Amino acid sequence: MLKTNFHTHTQYCDGKNTIEEMILAAIERNFDIIGFSSHSAYPFASDWHVAPQNLSAYINEVRSLAKVYSDKITVLCGFEADYLPPLTKPSLSKEYAILAPDYLIGSVHYLMNEKGFFTVDESAEGVLDGIKRLYNSDARAAVCDYFSAERKMLSNCDFTIWGHPDLFRRRNSVLHLFDERESWYQEELRLTAKSAANTGIIAEINTGGMARGCTTTPYPSQEFLSLLHDEKVPITFSSDAHTSDTIDFAFDHALKAALQAGYTECAYIDAEKHIRFQKIF
Repeated sequence: MLKTNFHTHTQYCDGKNTIEEMILAAIERNFDIIGFSSHSAYPFASDWHVAPQNLSAYINEVRSLAKVYSDKITVLCGFEADYLPPLTKPSLSKEYAILAPDYLIGSVHYLMNEKGFFTVDESAEGVLDGIKRLYNSDARAAVCDYFSAERKMLSNCDFTIWGHPDLFRRRNSVLHLFDERESWYQEELRLTAKSAANTGIIAEINTGGMARGCTTTPYPSQEFLSLLHDEKVPITFSSDAHTSDTIDFAFDHALKAALQAGYTECAYIDAEKHIRFQKIF
């Protein structure tokens, strides 16, 4: 089984290590393929996105180091592209085509309306404040808007990998904003899984929340993952690594979750940017 991770961050966005340090860590841990996915809201940026003026340097450095280490590992260059309704154009891949990435991860971090915006994975205090400002403290309305944005992204955008599909629950263990067992929440998961069906999108089993001590399980939850399996949505494993020491964090847990949901194979992107599948048992 090839060892891969397509969701990694470096000092070009909010990661702690350089590109080369991440590559060396991947080689040390016997990875076959490592993909870089700097946060991007191209052509916009925040302080945790790769700055537009640094895009060429980021791409050139990944490409250069891919050649240096080509005899040891396959290195791909991508972006974690923020879906920002209503700012994002209908096609992510067309928007990013000028940058010629090997792949794109489509992710929803932001919720925004006429009252402002916030990110659903920021500090617990920030999430609570955002729900108060934008939704008059109605957490259910915020969660429903989050999954609505996910469904719009899945329906309107063409990208390769779907990033952390239920990110909103990152702070829920502390804030207790909603009960994942409630029927309305389960319906949001069901509708979102159906939106992903037949799109060709690869859902990642993302252990980043576990690596940062925010969750005890990957994104998506076991219930959500089972729904995705029922809709025949392919999966891949990622650690959403922001440091070199978390490049394969809790991959054993992610594999167990996939098998429990009924998956028998996972997807990966090869050196020619083709999507391939391999058995996971």
